Amino acid sequence: MQRATKIVATLGPASNTPERLAELVAAGIDVVRLNFSHGTADDHQKRVGMLREAAQSAGRTVGVMADLQGPKIRIGKFAAGSVFIKAGQSFILDAACALGNDERVGLDYPELIDDVSVGDVLLLDDGRTVFDIERIEGSEIHCRNRHDGELSNNKGINKQGGGLSAPALTSKDMADIKTAAALNVDYVAVSFPKSGADMRQARELLREAGSDALLVAKIERVEAVANLDDILHATDGIMVARGDLAVEVGDAAVPALQKHMIRMAREHNRFAITATQMMESMITSPVPTRAEVSDVANAVLDGTDAVMLSAETASGAYPVQAVEAMVRVCFAAEKSQTIALQTDALDKQFHEQAFKRIDQSISMAAIFTAFHLKVKAIATLTESGSTTIWMSRINSGVPIYALTPRIRTRYRVSIYRGVYPLLTKYIATDRDELLWQAEDILIAAGAVEAGDLIVLTIGEPIGKAGCTNTMKLVKVGEYRRPKPAPG
Repeated sequence: MQRATKIVATLGPASNTPERLAELVAAGIDVVRLNFSHGTADDHQKRVGMLREAAQSAGRTVGVMADLQGPKIRIGKFAAGSVFIKAGQSFILDAACALGNDERVGLDYPELIDDVSVGDVLLLDDGRTVFDIERIEGSEIHCRNRHDGELSNNKGINKQGGGLSAPALTSKDMADIKTAAALNVDYVAVSFPKSGADMRQARELLREAGSDALLVAKIERVEAVANLDDILHATDGIMVARGDLAVEVGDAAVPALQKHMIRMAREHNRFAITATQMMESMITSPVPTRAEVSDVANAVLDGTDAVMLSAETASGAYPVQAVEAMVRVCFAAEKSQTIALQTDALDKQFHEQAFKRIDQSISMAAIFTAFHLKVKAIATLTESGSTTIWMSRINSGVPIYALTPRIRTRYRVSIYRGVYPLLTKYIATDRDELLWQAEDILIAAGAVEAGDLIVLTIGEPIGKAGCTNTMKLVKVGEYRRPKPAPG
């Protein structure tokens, strides 16, 4: 049994050597995340180089994601680095303050004053500090603190219920998109988008930079939840970014939203990544908590394509153990899951009359055939990878092998649930020879053996993207190419 759910690992100081990256690849990571909130372009370039070498040495396909910082709204710095604020104490957020004290602190986003009103609630440091706004005077936002606690330099600010006007793409993000394109990353994650327009702008900037990377919309604003359908039409995948999202909507609302977003992504033929604090305790502990195990398992049962590790692998003491623990949980959750043909995506497309493409119809037919005839594997000879995303939206329990001559496609499909990329050269020039070649590749990969029933999909003309038009059921080893006559 192969693991269907993919694992995204964030790189950082704890995963910054060839040896450690080789260990992470061996442990089972499928995609690495470069956090553009930290590090330089040179840092990211070195990590990508080390990662590609480690993956090639291990014979594995590991994709690369660039995660843009986005408009993180923060307080300024304190003269002492931090202050203790008592419950009930008044405190001022002052756009004109250069260096803070125990009464006030500066803002790196002066426009916050225009986005808030008396009675609004501000949540600082991921909700650890809660301010009620009592009045606004000039450059000052006068607040009342709810709880005893420490507040330190540059902590983030969220407005409960959303409504901050900061644009999704900052000037830094626009420069980082060019860096990501130069690094030839496979995915680019956009932080704090509010609508599909933000994602379309990001795609345009990517194309101008010469990149065809897949876009990931991080759903972490109230506005993004409200505009989810619009965003899904403009992106290739989403990240259920539960940290900032929980601060804006309340943590109790997040589990139901997670399930809703994953289901919506599948219906729209988009991939979903579930992220934030999945195994947070493993930053300092060699084993996860029972709650963390349940969290990862439930994301798998929700149908997520991938689960993500952040500080656990970027700066934690046990990065390899965190990946190994996540692998075990994914395996166990998938094994326990009763396989039934999930048709949410198909039903939505049927009702919206979306079956207007031959290649999409072939993909759906292959999945239904594979499930009902209990085939061992599905092999799709694909140029762009589109057939694999459509197939993977329906849970059939049958592994999908993406056979592609394009290295780029091999990396792009590595995040799709239940899809396993295999690089191949199209040696053959006609359909039958290609199907025989595909059968040989699957045997060599250990995916099938003689007598197994497999489903193969292919397109003609050969080598052209978007032309999948043929499905064939094959019993491995039953039909072979005739040997040429002697003489």
